[in-house]
Amino acid sequence: MMTREYIKELIEPRNDSSYSRIYDWIMLAAIVVGIIPLLFREQSTLFWYFDLISGWCFVVDYLLRWITADLSSKHNRVIAFIHYPFTPMAIIDLLSVLPTFNLISPTFKVVRVSRLLKILRVIKVVRYYEPLEIIIAVVRRQSKILWTVFSLAVFYIFITALIMFNAEEDINPETGRYLFDDFFDAFYWAACTLTTVGYGDLYPISDMGRVISIISSMVGIAIIALPSGIVTAGYLDELKSRKEKENLQKEYNNQ
Repeated sequence: MMTREYIKELIEPRNDSSYSRIYDWIMLAAIVVGIIPLLFREQSTLFWYFDLISGWCFVVDYLLRWITADLSSKHNRVIAFIHYPFTPMAIIDLLSVLPTFNLISPTFKVVRVSRLLKILRVIKVVRYYEPLEIIIAVVRRQSKILWTVFSLAVFYIFITALIMFNAEEDINPETGRYLFDDFFDAFYWAACTLTTVGYGDLYPISDMGRVISIISSMVGIAIIALPSGIVTAGYLDELKSRKEKENLQKEYNNQ
């Protein structure tokens, strides 16, 4: 097997190769080690080494994926190398790598937002954690339906906020002002009610407002349940599809 093909097999997540599985565990460990410093305000020397080690793991991983980009691309070799840095995961990989250069040399002022960029390293877990990958695949497959449900939710929030903003005209006795000073307050209340969060910082005090709140809460439960059912059904279908592909692959290998 050629060197680049071997590298591609090595860095491919959840490959049957034992070396590939070791590589996956190393990258997962690098992600965890890179996140640990973000759990503390004060940064010690040990955390600096954590950042440096994990950062260089990400740099190597990024380069390996770039030099083998053409092996899994539909484009020709040159176009594949040019196209890869602009793919979503490659952009996330690159942004998570930038803080490493800030560690090496403080002159890289452009990455002073390194602490925020390091949070992107959590997203890299998707590549090695299959359940998250399946969820993303389901969201992509059901994107039109989920977008329709999302649009419905936003529209309902807007209508409910508009109704409440004009119906709740009583003065709050605690503040001496209107409960909803502006439409954004009503929109914020409607969003919290729809999602059944209920922070309690804004709530209707008139009978009309309370009736609207009850109706909004009941309808909100139904709207919020829609995407959950869609994702659950899609998740099960995706698991079934992957299981069938694995069985076919095993049968093909046994022949």
